[in-house]
Amino acid sequence: MPSLNDVKNKIAGVKKTKQITKAMNMVAASRLRGTQNRMEAFRPYAIKFSEVLGSLAERAEEDASPLLIPRDSVKSVNVVLCTSDRGLCGGFNANLIEKAEAFVNKLTAKYPDVKITFTNFGKKGRDWCRKEKCEIQNEYLGVVGGKFDFSIASSTGQQLIQEFLDGIYDEVYIIYSQFKGMAKQIPEIQQILPIPPMEVLETNENEQSSFVAEHICEPSPKEVLGDMLPRNIFVQLYSALLETSTSEHAARMLAMDNATKACNDMIDNLTLAYNKARQAAVTTELMDIVGGAEALKG
Repeated sequence: MPSLNDVKNKIAGVKKTKQITKAMNMVAASRLRGTQNRMEAFRPYAIKFSEVLGSLAERAEEDASPLLIPRDSVKSVNVVLCTSDRGLCGGFNANLIEKAEAFVNKLTAKYPDVKITFTNFGKKGRDWCRKEKCEIQNEYLGVVGGKFDFSIASSTGQQLIQEFLDGIYDEVYIIYSQFKGMAKQIPEIQQILPIPPMEVLETNENEQSSFVAEHICEPSPKEVLGDMLPRNIFVQLYSALLETSTSEHAARMLAMDNATKACNDMIDNLTLAYNKARQAAVTTELMDIVGGAEALKG
């Protein structure tokens, strides 16, 4: 059985750890509010932007933009991997990296000679790519989980579009964490280049219907579409970064809350062990005293 001093030191150490986890929980909750507000404010814009773009794409010709035309063969793929810069957020980064691993295996099985490169947002994804000896095209640190604006998405998207048009990449995908709730963040994979066919809307009867052509375009849908398609890439990248940032803060908040509860359980167990050890020590001393008194009587 450990000594009383050892148990007291363990209790003191766990209490300090509890203070740290509680403080990190409060910081994550504070950052979550701001990021979640930005994400929820941007979602309606992203949804409406997709609706307008779908309406225009229906009326445009098939060769309206090279961003819509898939390549005959896929020889090079770029994967935009969004992770956090810091840990202590449960399985958040592990789930994203696991999704990336499965996707890479799927690509290599489908295209044996494909060349896969990564554009990393976050240190965790960058470190995984280095460990697996994956080629890193670009890396952006301090973005996910921090303060960023639309310019980071537009500059990254413009570079990806230019490299796609130059034939460096045949396809571009993005892996991010979609925020479903405080306890649910789902890793998602989305193709951004070439732009896949626009999804259709759903009616109240759960039947699919095409986009309604309700927008008057000047000078023509083709020319307007040529300007809006690159913007759609920027919107998707920015939305994915907002979703991942919100998911990171929510995951860290939940992880620190669980860690604080675990500290409370450890303190209770250690306090019980301390009381038992102290009671055993008192009992031993009493037995020694009683034994000594009995010996004197004899």
